[in-house]
Amino acid sequence: MNCADALALPPPLSPDKRIVMVTAGALIDYRGKILVAQRPLHKSLGGLWEFPGGKIEVGETPEFALMRELREELSIETRPCAMTPVGFASHTYDEFHLLMPLFAIRVWSGIPQANEHAGLQWVNVLELYNLPMPEADKPLIHQLEAMI
Repeated sequence: MNCADALALPPPLSPDKRIVMVTAGALIDYRGKILVAQRPLHKSLGGLWEFPGGKIEVGETPEFALMRELREELSIETRPCAMTPVGFASHTYDEFHLLMPLFAIRVWSGIPQANEHAGLQWVNVLELYNLPMPEADKPLIHQLEAMI
């Protein structure tokens, strides 16, 4: 690819493609390992590993949505003051365009449980590059690696 090709503008979103706002958290334990969650097999992108989180509801900030989602998905409690912005992903899927900020979280209470996921695992940041992940999560790995 030459430079001119790289600078070509992508096509605009079609008017019927909605933008979905979600939020995600990278829980980092005392060893520097990061928690990833496996999407349930019966859901879209089933079996892939992701940073836990979910949709931002009307009236929620990304931090409060993440706090709620982590309580529901993992049975843990955290607060916005324990969240450090890492970066964000902007990715177009067939049905929608996804915007997702990622927050690093080093302080929480409780032991993460897979309430809504097929499994959980703690991995080193470099191991994330080898996991099958949704396309939207992949650019977040480099952003997280640069921050740790």
